[in-house]
Amino acid sequence: QVQLVESGGGLVQAGGSLRLSCAASGSIFSINAMGWYRQAPGKQRELVARLISGGSTNYADSVKGRFTIARDNAKNTVYLQMNSLKSEDTAVYYCTARVRPASGYREYDYWGQGTQVTVSS
Repeated sequence: QVQLVESGGGLVQAGGSLRLSCAASGSIFSINAMGWYRQAPGKQRELVARLISGGSTNYADSVKGRFTIARDNAKNTVYLQMNSLKSEDTAVYYCTARVRPASGYREYDYWGQGTQVTVSS
């Protein structure tokens, strides 16, 4: 009943920019955190950026200064602005959210399907 829908992935040249969007929908009581992970070929999934309700953020060292996470609470949407992209940023990017559904009192982690970001040199 809760879904995360991602958009904005694609092919971009090194040095370029992309903005990923992820909208949570369904019967939601609250969203306490939203974030982005990525997984490159042959590597484990890693945290890219995370935003906690209240404004606290965390970024992977590899993206600090280049990526910015933001959230539109009214739209239940999280964004990842990616600037100065490098070939090393090529990966499948996954949106995640910690959601308390309207039907219950426990929080669960939800994941989007993933969107491919490819940075060419």
